[in-house]
Amino acid sequence: MTTSERNLALLQDEAFVDDVTEFLAIRQLYNAAIKQVRTKLEILNDGFQVEHCHNPIHHIECRLKSPGSMLEKLRRKGYPIEMQSLREGILDIAGVRVVCNYLNDVNLVADLLLSQDDIRLLKKKDFISNPKSNGYRSLHLIVSVPIFLAGTTEHIPVEIQIRTIAMDYWASLEHHLKYKTENDVSDSLKCRLKHDADLLSAIDADLQDIFCQMNA
Repeated sequence: MTTSERNLALLQDEAFVDDVTEFLAIRQLYNAAIKQVRTKLEILNDGFQVEHCHNPIHHIECRLKSPGSMLEKLRRKGYPIEMQSLREGILDIAGVRVVCNYLNDVNLVADLLLSQDDIRLLKKKDFISNPKSNGYRSLHLIVSVPIFLAGTTEHIPVEIQIRTIAMDYWASLEHHLKYKTENDVSDSLKCRLKHDADLLSAIDADLQDIFCQMNA
């Protein structure tokens, strides 16, 4: 059985999906929102290269939550298992990760994107200025983008994570290490991971300074 077939079987087993076609149509809206945000970011990146000879974006990753992940999050939050809860209670069904070259590029990309008239900021969490206790750093935005349909417009939320290459490197490996073992991570290992995150943050700052001096 393919992943798509397993997801469809899961949907048909859940009471909240009375109409699988409706659910798939909603997923298509979120997929369209991802495409729109990605296109906006790529255009901004290309335009900045032409004007300033610098690409602030290293690469972009996109993901759409699986049906299983959506249901698990509804249950964890204690929301009713129904379509309305899906639309109103989960704001990160659509996700875009923007990996930037330098530290200053993070806020640059965020500011350029949020300056667009059809982008509406719903929520912002700055884990760069205020890192998580484990050392995690990233800028999280939840924005609303319009999706134009025949005769109507839907405003769809998209979670955007913006971080440097170093932040992404640490976050990816920390996630891999955390979920690689079924045992709790010891306090000493947590301290080492936090220390490594702080080291990479210092390297980020130093590389930003080098870049600025070389381009002064």
